[in-house]
Amino acid sequence: MIIDIDRLPAEGLEISRDFEFFNSELVEEEAVFLQPVHTDFVIKRVGDEVLFKGNLTTKMSFICCRCLSPFELSINSGFDLVYLPEELDEEKEELAPEDLQKNFYTNQKINIRGIILEQLNLTFPVRPLCSEDCPGLCPVCGKNIRDEGCSCDLSQNDPRLNKLKTLLKDNR
Repeated sequence: MIIDIDRLPAEGLEISRDFEFFNSELVEEEAVFLQPVHTDFVIKRVGDEVLFKGNLTTKMSFICCRCLSPFELSINSGFDLVYLPEELDEEKEELAPEDLQKNFYTNQKINIRGIILEQLNLTFPVRPLCSEDCPGLCPVCGKNIRDEGCSCDLSQNDPRLNKLKTLLKDNR
């Protein structure tokens, strides 16, 4: 969905729409959409600036990084962005912290689909966990500790780590 900046009404434009994305477009490769991404947003032009404010919601399935089980995650995220014409972008040797907050549009057009995809990717957890207290997999037998439990003896130490233990004892 491409918005022509020159055709934006003075009072702004309110849009409520569902977007469908391919899983391959996501930064989290194992994520699966359980429902389309619904967005409600307002686009308003103030001089050369284009204000873009809205909210996106969806439900997705992720793989827990500890127990490798799939889990559902509801996403509800707001965004408030300002876009400037690309002509105002100066070439600089170094970026200042305030430069990181700037977004630019080209040829008086903004690709809304790209913005929504970017905002969606920013909502993903860095390490997807089914729960904060997920015990994960047993390091000995590989069973999911929460679902199956295990009776493995975890008191045995890895012989490769014995040198580290002596190092820690020497530092005390």
